[in-house]
Amino acid sequence: MRGKLIIISAPSGTGKSTIIGWLMREHPELNLAFSISCTSRAPRGTEQNGVEYFFLTPEEFRQRIDNDEFLEYEEVYEGRFYGTLKAQVERQLEAGQNVVFDVDVKGGVNIKKYYGDEALSIFIQPPSIAELRKRLEGRGTDAPEVIDQRIARAEFELTFADKFDKIVVNDDLAQAEQDALLEIKKFLFTVYGLQSTDDHPASHSDDRSNQL
Repeated sequence: MRGKLIIISAPSGTGKSTIIGWLMREHPELNLAFSISCTSRAPRGTEQNGVEYFFLTPEEFRQRIDNDEFLEYEEVYEGRFYGTLKAQVERQLEAGQNVVFDVDVKGGVNIKKYYGDEALSIFIQPPSIAELRKRLEGRGTDAPEVIDQRIARAEFELTFADKFDKIVVNDDLAQAEQDALLEIKKFLFTVYGLQSTDDHPASHSDDRSNQL
């Protein structure tokens, strides 16, 4: 049976990656698998082509953009691209995987527009901008000016929330995880029928959200 798409977007610091990691780790019955992205950066450590990413040169990436091969893509720095190939998503869907997209809000909106009712889009929303700032400051990993940049971007990204199928407010992490799980189960059960398999691909989220 052909798989479906689960799109999850959120401002940085909202807990999106934590929620996705919990869903994939604790609920293998959902048969969730990350899409394998392309990047123009060099492999790091033990990364292998076709496992963590498909590694392309900037020139190869631009050529594929010109050929309209990407479902979505982003240039996070000059010459450093991340994107998702249409053909790769189709391969994973045809293999019966329910493909998860951990993407920025614009990418999420574009993927939803492309796939329509085959996709469920979820926006993870912080309880407030003040709480988001508190969380980012609590990490202790970013300089004040970087936090200001993340907050400014979050305020912009929040304007896209109503373009998503569902909004999950992460005021309490455990509750937000359950809310996201419920929405995904309703989507897979009600619309398409939940799939089950013993083959659960390893989780991987691309690192473009950490480039700021």
